[in-house]
Amino acid sequence: MTAQRVTVQRVTVMLGVAAVVVTADAVSKALALHHLRGNPGIRLLDGLLTLRLTLNPGAAFGVGTSYTAVIALIACGVVVYLVRMAGRLRSLAWSVALGLLLGGAAGNLGDRLFRAPGPLRGSVVDWLNLPHFPWTFNLADAAITCAAVLIAILSLSGIRIDGTSPASTPRTPSTPRDAGTPRTPGDPPAPVTPVP
Repeated sequence: MTAQRVTVQRVTVMLGVAAVVVTADAVSKALALHHLRGNPGIRLLDGLLTLRLTLNPGAAFGVGTSYTAVIALIACGVVVYLVRMAGRLRSLAWSVALGLLLGGAAGNLGDRLFRAPGPLRGSVVDWLNLPHFPWTFNLADAAITCAAVLIAILSLSGIRIDGTSPASTPRTPSTPRDAGTPRTPGDPPAPVTPVP
């Protein structure tokens, strides 16, 4: 399979995951607005989950309520960056992670652009609340959080966006060895530095 074909498949996965997140987020927000407006909250699963409508003009967890336009512009930048970076995708796991991040960012950006009081100032619809967690969130926020966890795992595992890992990258003779890295029996001889 060619590298270009793999990239097309991975970008398709990323965009597909993003589309699912955006759709689920939009539908859930519409249902929350319709059924939860004026309701003090609906406790489910013996209080494990509470459905409570909150309109959030700020960033995640209600931070930065007076910077709604700036937050919207940052979200636009994140979406553009993710779409531009998609051409480097070769890893299925990274495709899923970036799809979750793109879908979550786009879902909340849609609120910022199209909800009252106006473009770049709209409030995000939050409607999920967990016990012992003081903030209300939505499916887009959950997708962004899952993406962050997956990206951290991939990064800590050494898996790169192109599907390689540092251990699988062959060392060429022109690649300098890190100072202090122990030599192994199969390594080429160390260069000799003449002493004046």
